[in-house]
Amino acid sequence: MSGGRGLVIGTVVVLVGLAVAVAIVTRESAPPALRQGGTLTVSGALGGGGSADAGSDGYARAVEPRAFHFPEDHGPHPEFRTEWWYWTGNLETEDGRAFGYQFTLFRSALAPEAPQRASAWGTRQVYLGHFTVSDITGGAFHASERFSRAALDLAGARAQPFKVWLEDWEAVSVGESMWPVRLHAETDEVALELLLEPGKSPVLQGDRGLSQKGPERGNASYYYSMTRMPSRGTVRVEGQTYAVKGESWMDREWSTSALGADQVGWDWFSLQLSDGSELMYYQLRRKDGSADRFSSGTWVPPSGAASSEPVRVSREDVRIDVLDTWKSPRSGGQYPSRWRLRVDKLGLDVTVTPKLADQELPVSVRYWEGAVSLDGTREGRPLTGRGYVELTGYADTQGPRHAETRARGTPEAEATSSPVK
Repeated sequence: MSGGRGLVIGTVVVLVGLAVAVAIVTRESAPPALRQGGTLTVSGALGGGGSADAGSDGYARAVEPRAFHFPEDHGPHPEFRTEWWYWTGNLETEDGRAFGYQFTLFRSALAPEAPQRASAWGTRQVYLGHFTVSDITGGAFHASERFSRAALDLAGARAQPFKVWLEDWEAVSVGESMWPVRLHAETDEVALELLLEPGKSPVLQGDRGLSQKGPERGNASYYYSMTRMPSRGTVRVEGQTYAVKGESWMDREWSTSALGADQVGWDWFSLQLSDGSELMYYQLRRKDGSADRFSSGTWVPPSGAASSEPVRVSREDVRIDVLDTWKSPRSGGQYPSRWRLRVDKLGLDVTVTPKLADQELPVSVRYWEGAVSLDGTREGRPLTGRGYVELTGYADTQGPRHAETRARGTPEAEATSSPVK
């Protein structure tokens, strides 16, 4: 799956899950473009699908750089087919108990325009949420999924005052300004309550925020990141609540299509280095296993550095060697599980290691997204760090869902009409 993470490209994140949600909510089978040998695929969900000309299918497309405006762009962009809000972070207690978390809310449009129907259930938007807690010290990974139509206040997003929600999972501004933002998500097993400060200014990825994923016009997203957000709050794990603090990363992307026909997934890295810099890099993978030429990333200098301008990195700048693998006992997918990552023009040479081997999400479409640590050097000086890695396309099979997976506002859950009626 995806951003941001996301990917999101970002854990990122991924939007195949949205395709599943759309299929269930509308009582339709998955569209043929999303099926391959009876399984759902990342490339199907994020592929171009039709003409790449802006507006040809009723949706806007990311075709050229645009001006970004904050806080407005923290809010939704409903003229595009898909978007996500993607948070990940590493947290710890005062006595050193370590946690990682992922909290992602996805929006997907069912149609470019709202239907003219009288039903209060009518909507053209579906929201999907993924929530994970990596209990590093306890050696356990908790993951859950839910989705709902954006009707009757079940789910939605707004810019001012900022709020994105899916039932009681939400990200919302606290007070009159944008910051801090409060994240809240909980299940029977785990809960997260965090306050996030902005930290560094938003970083525009790609060409001034236009992140091109393939050669086709419009196979791109608008993409920015907030790379080091001071975070504090609580984590509850199996009945015990812990006060925690740490740093989070937020990825925001919106697009109408993002992957080319020969791309099958990605390896996405968001790394916070001990020298105060950050690196985001996503390696798009082709069907033959090679890295696509549109793989890309950004290095963000430390605050107060002589040059504060982010540095773009390309596929030619980055070398990634897989040092170990992990095979999922559930899906059978075999994932990279330790990496040596080098960026010569930055003088960066680090080893990236998962804090837990098993951080695979058993949701609608399986993917691996988890907390990592790193150690190595930059310009010959030792450094350490931490971050998140997302791996998609290694186990594109629809498996048994977590016990917390649920749909709200679906025909099966509610005795009512479909969301487009």
